[in-house]
Amino acid sequence: MYVMRRWSTRNARLLERVYDVFARAFHAFDPLWHRLGLDRLEKPFAKLEAWCKGLMFDCNMCGRCLLSVNGMTCPMNCPKQIRNGPCGGVRANGTCEVRPEMACVWVEAWSGAQSMRRLRAFHRVQPPGQHGIRGTSAWLRLSAENLACRETAE
Repeated sequence: MYVMRRWSTRNARLLERVYDVFARAFHAFDPLWHRLGLDRLEKPFAKLEAWCKGLMFDCNMCGRCLLSVNGMTCPMNCPKQIRNGPCGGVRANGTCEVRPEMACVWVEAWSGAQSMRRLRAFHRVQPPGQHGIRGTSAWLRLSAENLACRETAE
């Protein structure tokens, strides 16, 4: 998994393009997901999402995905699970203070984000993790939020 996670960070620009295509296609079906029922779809979507994102990004299924703004690097892989930049313990060689054999997640995220179009989004402060949504589908959550925004705009 760690090898794939590193590959994903090194190829963040390519994966950003794939993400954009996937997101447009997925959100085209937002009305269908809602008609079928988000509660009914949650379990299969969460399993599919955990498999896909687990394989590529070593995803921890936090329920509020930051891959698209963090250089295709999951911040929840940080042993301290810090969602907004590195702690004060990043070693001079860029490794983690808790797990010295591992590169700091945030050093990797910065490296990946520099090749992406969403670099400005990387600098935004992200909300803290919500333990109540851990293990749920971030895809369906975004779908619900997108539909709510559309309804508000109309």
